[in-house]
Amino acid sequence: MISTGKFITVEGTEGVGKSTNIELIKTLLQQAGIELVVTREPGGTPLAEELRNVLLANRDENFDPLAELLVVFAARAQHINQVIKPALAAGKWVLSDRFTDATFAYQGKGRGLPIQAILQLEQMVQQGLQPDATFLLDIDVQVGLERARERGELDRFENEHITFFEKVRAGYHERVAATPERFMVINAGQSLEAVQQDVTLAVEKLLA
Repeated sequence: MISTGKFITVEGTEGVGKSTNIELIKTLLQQAGIELVVTREPGGTPLAEELRNVLLANRDENFDPLAELLVVFAARAQHINQVIKPALAAGKWVLSDRFTDATFAYQGKGRGLPIQAILQLEQMVQQGLQPDATFLLDIDVQVGLERARERGELDRFENEHITFFEKVRAGYHERVAATPERFMVINAGQSLEAVQQDVTLAVEKLLA
């Protein structure tokens, strides 16, 4: 019997340090002998990366929130069927920078789209696929945005008003409240050393 791998996601608002901590999680899992695929959303395949560019590009035209939601799920459908499901079926673990929790937080809470619409698309596209565990890197929104600005030019989402990100953060906390057993909430406002110590402990629990 082929054992399926685990699906791990990392979530958070802007400037929480996802890239740095994903690299740490990747290293810890590989050191434990786990065969791993590291990917991201939106993205993960050539087509999905093109759709990512569509979503993130600054533009003069107003991006209708429903159109944004549909593009997100179009990229996700491609990602799931081309990357995530084949890797899990082969017994590999998948580590993804964002997944559907981000959609509930950004498009649901942030944009104010009906949760029922997201749930319908989730069922259609994912067909029951859910992460086994999710790291939520949580930070004060103002602090996170200041960190994001230090990185350079901001994308379309990063240019949103702070009130948008307050809603997004609240959306993430609603997701944690709904399925607390899946989430490992990390205080990303600490020093990098402290954050990485907490991430390491969470990975150890995952492997136990």
